[in-house]
Parts: sequence; structure tokens; C-alpha cells
Amino acid sequence: MRQNVLGISAAAVAAMTASAAPTLAQDAVAQFYRDKTVTVIIGSSPGGGVDSYGRLIARHIGKHIPGNPKVVPSNLPGAGSLVAAAHIYTAAVRDGTQFGNVLAGAILDPLLAGGSRKFEPTRFSFLGNANLETQVCIVRADAPVKTFADIFKTELVVGGSGPGSALTLYPLFLKNFYGAKIKLVAGYPGSREISLAVQKGEVHGTCGLNWSSAKPQYPGVETSGGEFKVLVQDDVIANPVLTKLGAPLAADFIKNPEDRKVAEVFYAQSMINRVFIAPPEVPADRLSALRKAFMATIADKEMQAEASRAQLDLDATPGDEIQALVARIYATPPAIVERMKKATASGG
Repeated sequence: MRQNVLGISAAAVAAMTASAAPTLAQDAVAQFYRDKTVTVIIGSSPGGGVDSYGRLIARHIGKHIPGNPKVVPSNLPGAGSLVAAAHIYTAAVRDGTQFGNVLAGAILDPLLAGGSRKFEPTRFSFLGNANLETQVCIVRADAPVKTFADIFKTELVVGGSGPGSALTLYPLFLKNFYGAKIKLVAGYPGSREISLAVQKGEVHGTCGLNWSSAKPQYPGVETSGGEFKVLVQDDVIANPVLTKLGAPLAADFIKNPEDRKVAEVFYAQSMINRVFIAPPEVPADRLSALRKAFMATIADKEMQAEASRAQLDLDATPGDEIQALVARIYATPPAIVERMKKATASGG
């Protein structure tokens, strides 16, 4: 075998170079982030589920990013996270020092909304999803609708937020797709404000709320006989905890196989309801480091303890899997997309 001037074989040199490459890359990333400030852009007003997860991650992820940068949260609410998503896509710097979390509706909106898109969700750099969620309808115990079956003959008044948010899309989907008698009162800034409206009796309840957000916002909802209850699991996959509470699965009311295909695509957003995104074109080594840092943060024992105290569930999905999932969603056949558009139209 040919030797170099130091008497080391070419194969050995190649092996040493290959083993050194990851270390050099990590050192370069650490050098970049050292003494930097990373901003987490939170796509909601303070107090709701998006804010809770965004701040939780922001408090712990810095120690898992090479170079240990300072991490600061910054709220950018508006239009069901669409303002934040558009900002991250068009205005945020693309060097890995800015990322954020948004509602799933913001990722789905360009697929369903008419007109030109302000951003291409498939081009976001996905860091990961913090928790697999189940959407629920929460109602007051004294609401006129006592069971989900009642919703097809008795009107339920629910609060919603901005266009494109789950708190608007889900009740519209129940109304237009399932035929539920829902009256949507939209325009609340976020889930926290809607919960206050429910508690005051301004509306009967809310639909499209993440179960992890429902638990801290509606005291006693985890037990039967309280002031609030889960009317339905708004999904195609049942949550065992909610099933035990007696909440039926909305998809069980679907009988047509073609209808189920539409529902399966719509409910895919439950996989991205705690999603963290960075702008397009983040350098590959820094994106890789951020993705690893995100998963390490979820596994962080201190963060897990804090999440448990705040009643925030953690069941993370890696960024590359979320990237692939969003690509599949945007490859949905046009006929199904058109049905979804009609099912989530406010005039439907």
C-alpha cells in the first residue's frame, strides 16, 4: 500500500479525516454561536399553549446548542400565527440565530387559503415538534349540547381566534364537513382569551384546542362532573386518556371512505401542533445542530420536570420527520384539497 511522507497509509489518513470532520464542523458551529443571542419568535400572545411551549424551549435550549448562546423569547402574535410564520420566512435572518414556533394552522394555511401564498411551508427549516397533540372541543357543563351527538340538532356557540388558526379551522370543519350546528364567534386574540370568555359564559366552549392547553386553562376538565368537559376528540386517532373520560372520536362519525381521506389529511396537523421552524436556507451544519439541540432539550430532565409542573406534555418528533410530513401534506391530490377548502371556508 502506498505510504505518505510520514509513513501513514492513505486509508489511515482518510479514516482520521473522516473522524475529525464532525468535530471540526461542531467546533465551527460552536464558534459561530459563542457570544451570540438566539431569538425564539413565538407566534401567539402571552399565556396560551404556543407561548408556554415557546418559552419553555427558550429557557433550556441554549445549553444544548454548541457555543451556548443566550436565548430570548419574543412574542409576535396575529392571525393565528400567520404573522409570525410570514416574518420567519421573509424577514428573519437565515443564519440560525432566529427560529420560532407557530400554530399548525399557519403551516396548513397556504394549502387551504385562496390567492397567492406569502410563504412556502415546505421551504421552512423544521427543527422538530414538541408534542403530538389531540384537538378537543371543550364546553361548559351547562351548555345546551350535552353530547357530541347533540351537536347535529342543537346549536353550540364557540369562540375562535384569527383566520387560519386551529381554533377557527376546527369548528368550521365540524360545521361544514360533519354538519354540526356550530355558531363561531371569531376574533379572540388566542386560546387564553377564549377560555376567559367561556368561563364568563360569553360562549359555550371552544373547538380545535390542544389537549395540553385545555388542561391548565380549564380547571377540572380532566375529571368528570366538573364545570367543563371534553365534548369530542377532534381527530382520527383516539387518545386513551380522553377515551377514558368518555369523549368520543369525531372520525367515528364518518362513514364514507372518501370522506375519511379528507379528514385524515385535515387532522394530520395534529402532528405539527407544537412545531418549531427556522427560515429557509439556514446553513446545513447549524440546522443539524439546532435539530439535535431541540431533541436534547426535550430529553432534558430539568425541562421535563418544569413541563410536568406546568401540565405541558412532551412527545417530540425530529425535524427531518416533520420536514417529510409537511412535504407529504403539500402533495395532497387537488380534489381532496378542494374539499378541505370548502370544509374550512367561513361562508360554508
